[in-house]
Amino acid sequence: MRKIYRFLFLIIFIHTLSVSAQKSAIYSYDSKDFDKALLLYKDGQYASAQIIFDRVKSATANEELKSDCAYYVANCAIRSNQPNADVLMERFVADYPTSIKQNQAYIEVAHYYFKQGNYPKALEWFDKVDESSLSFSDSDKFNFQKGYSFFSAKNKKEATTYFNKVANSKEYGSQAKYYLGFMAYEGDDYKQATKYFDEVSGEEKYKEKLSYYQADMNFKLGNFQKAIDLGEKAMAKSSPLEKSELNKIIGESYFNLKKYDKAIPYLSLYKGKKGKWNNTDFYQLGYAYYMQKDYENAISQFNKIIGGNDFVAQNAYYHLGESYLNLDKKQQSLNAFKNASEMTFDAKIQEDANLNYAKLSYEIGNSYQSTPDVLNSFMKKYPNNPNKPEIERLLIDSYISSKNYKEALVLLDKNKSPENRLAYQKVTFYRGLELYTDRKYEDAALLFDKSLAGQKDAQFAARATFWKGETEYVLNDFRNAVLSYKQFQGFPQAVTTPEYKNVNYNIAYAYFKQKEYDQAGNYFENQIKVKDDKVRLHDSYLRLADCRFVTTKYTSALEAYNKVIEFKSVDADYAYFQKAICYGFIAKNDKKIEELNNFLQLYPKSEYRDDAYFELGNTYVAQNKQDLAIKTYDKLNAEFKNGSFASKAILRQGLVYYNADKDEQALTKFKKVAADFPKTPEALEAVSTARLIYVDNGRVDEYATWVRTLDFVAVTDAELDNDTYEAAEKQYMQSNTKQAISGFNGYIAKFPRGIHSLKANYYLAQSYYSDGQETKSVPNYEYVVAGSRNEFTEPSLNRLAQIFLKNNNSEKAIPVLLRLESESDVAQNKTFAQSNLMKSYYENKDYPNSVIYAEKVLANPKMDNNVKSDAQIIIARAAIQTGDEAKARSAYAKLQTIAKGELAAEALYYDAYFKNKDAKFEDSNAAVQKLAKNYSSYKYFGAKGLVLMAKNFYGLKDSFQATYILDSVIKNFTDFPDVVSEAQKELNTIKSEEAKTNSSVTN
Repeated sequence: MRKIYRFLFLIIFIHTLSVSAQKSAIYSYDSKDFDKALLLYKDGQYASAQIIFDRVKSATANEELKSDCAYYVANCAIRSNQPNADVLMERFVADYPTSIKQNQAYIEVAHYYFKQGNYPKALEWFDKVDESSLSFSDSDKFNFQKGYSFFSAKNKKEATTYFNKVANSKEYGSQAKYYLGFMAYEGDDYKQATKYFDEVSGEEKYKEKLSYYQADMNFKLGNFQKAIDLGEKAMAKSSPLEKSELNKIIGESYFNLKKYDKAIPYLSLYKGKKGKWNNTDFYQLGYAYYMQKDYENAISQFNKIIGGNDFVAQNAYYHLGESYLNLDKKQQSLNAFKNASEMTFDAKIQEDANLNYAKLSYEIGNSYQSTPDVLNSFMKKYPNNPNKPEIERLLIDSYISSKNYKEALVLLDKNKSPENRLAYQKVTFYRGLELYTDRKYEDAALLFDKSLAGQKDAQFAARATFWKGETEYVLNDFRNAVLSYKQFQGFPQAVTTPEYKNVNYNIAYAYFKQKEYDQAGNYFENQIKVKDDKVRLHDSYLRLADCRFVTTKYTSALEAYNKVIEFKSVDADYAYFQKAICYGFIAKNDKKIEELNNFLQLYPKSEYRDDAYFELGNTYVAQNKQDLAIKTYDKLNAEFKNGSFASKAILRQGLVYYNADKDEQALTKFKKVAADFPKTPEALEAVSTARLIYVDNGRVDEYATWVRTLDFVAVTDAELDNDTYEAAEKQYMQSNTKQAISGFNGYIAKFPRGIHSLKANYYLAQSYYSDGQETKSVPNYEYVVAGSRNEFTEPSLNRLAQIFLKNNNSEKAIPVLLRLESESDVAQNKTFAQSNLMKSYYENKDYPNSVIYAEKVLANPKMDNNVKSDAQIIIARAAIQTGDEAKARSAYAKLQTIAKGELAAEALYYDAYFKNKDAKFEDSNAAVQKLAKNYSSYKYFGAKGLVLMAKNFYGLKDSFQATYILDSVIKNFTDFPDVVSEAQKELNTIKSEEAKTNSSVTN
């Protein structure tokens, strides 16, 4: 039994020994690999080490060894920046919660990230550490690194806690105190900062940094000289960024000590925060230059302060205004003072800025608001200002000098004190002139009357009387116009006025319009004696001749017509024609024939050629030179087949043949008139004379057959036709408009194709028109113009055009105007057609045709300046619309020489516009200033001019002026959204650019 037991024990022992030997072999093998991996780990070969640790971990059954391998695998992953490193470490902690390496793992990973400068990651691992289990030696390193990690995360509270734990540490104490001092410095706790900095000041590595901080602290404590000394000391060993800050500290210290000359070099070398200055930086350097009277450089700094709205900005803008004023840049100064005057941070600066703004507004004009309004606002806001008497004087004078008569009048109407009576007289007169220029004649007349009511200045009273006569003239009140002109002549001061030289001319025309030709002629003779104006001189001779002609004083008429011909004026052809006619009236038909033939040779393009041919033919008939008469009428019809004399010439040919007993030739002509010109008076006369031929030759049936082919002759109803028409015509001739309308409507209803249908439709249209029923007149005028050319065609076209234009119906007006242009015999109608075609095409955005007609208008030497202004503006605007700036430039330049009122303002704006395009910024600004001073009542162009001025200033590197002006436009000119939109776009562009260098600028 014992033997068996011993044998079994031996077997078990041997087996155990065998297993143990096997385990030892495996364990030894794992330990060898583990040691190898550990050596690689310590050598920094983490990837290789990790592979072996992983293999050992998988192969071993030893839990402790597995734990160690898992620990090192995670560490290797962290140190080689593998994305799953944190997962591996967390898995290690979870899988081996009792491992003694757990806390050490966190610490080592945290130290690793700290060493790499990855403080946020280090802090993440520091937070996992169990601080209570740290050894004394590990605690200092841990506390410092965790404190610094909090410091880098700008968590000053936690950083302070951990730095304080090592403040007395031999290894980390100095560093901790430095950072504690730095945090106190950043928190403006300079006492605490100084305490810590003093404790480490003996250490070499902190000396450079401490000089910088101590300089800054002394500056902030107001110890400016000490700040300068410390700053100078720190400068040599500082970084570029620190040097920039030290320049600021030293420069601003000198600034605060009022040593501006010494401040300038340092302030200039400051680089700003992240390469940008703020408004205070620009102000200090600008003010330093200002105090040195270096105004150019002061401006270059002040004008970079954009959008400022604080005490610094108000000071800067005020001194900017003064700097500009010292350099005689008054527009820029006005803008700066205006800005300062709108800020309330310093009441004294605000009041003084307001005073300067008001004075400059008077001196150079103001596009933002009327000068009188500015001056009035100042007196109201500062009633006790010692400069009040001067401002009151400027206010009165500004009504005239600013030429802002519209707004000035509003102010004067509210304050009709005795001392303002002279100003009121002048302002009402000048405002009247503006309204007259704008063709608002009734309104102008009222203002001239107001000016005359307070006669403080006799010269202005005289001028107002003259212009009162002008308004009466254009309103067709010619009788009162004559009285006003003569009243003007009665003023002793009249001879000193610019109007005096032309008063006889105006009186003459007023009489001429009343058909008082003798009186008109006498005054034209008076005007001729003046000989001041070439155009009026030539026209006076022509009208004198016409007056003498109408009053049958043909010899006197001939003398005057010869003068016009001698001058070779634009009316020489008309004068030559009239001269020929005169010879007929003094029984010198041979001379008349000679002169008419000469006329046709001399003036091949005259509009009176058809008149000359007709008169020549008639004169040949009177001289019994029938063949020559027939040939002349043929020439007339060949050259003017659609002219107003065509039907008359053919009829005359028929009459010549009839009187010569050439009946068949006569009938041929009469039938042509009836066929080609139905319903005209000539057609009716042709039918009537043809009837006589048929009756005389016993061919009545033939006549009846022919006449039935004519729809305007109803043989059986002729008597009723005539009676009905004559009844209506009688009412028309007696100016019984209502009855005439009824009568003509009755006639047309009964005889739509009657003998008198042409006249009936024309007279009905005229009756409707004179009765104010213009729309109803249209179908009747259209009936007239739809037929062949007749004596009523031209006036009907004229009336239709007027009606369509009045109703803004350019679609219908244009074809009528085109016919009027091509068919008119009256020069005024052709001019009317061309000028309105020009406007209509422009309104329809048909710019090429609008320009064609504008150029026709300008080519007409008889066109008055108002119409020429219209033509130039259309050429200019059309060129702008089509992008032809060269043509626009030329047209606006020409417009400037003749335009008045709003057109003059527009022309001046474009003068500034093109100068801006040419980068002539100062010249462009001068034009805008002129616009502001002379045309301030035209707000739209004033606003557009300000936007241009802003662009000019930005081109001149003056950002303040540019942005301030644009801001003002956006705030003050909301009535003009297109201008505000342009200003906003420009402002956004400028601010975006300025934000690159000025941290105070925001979009």
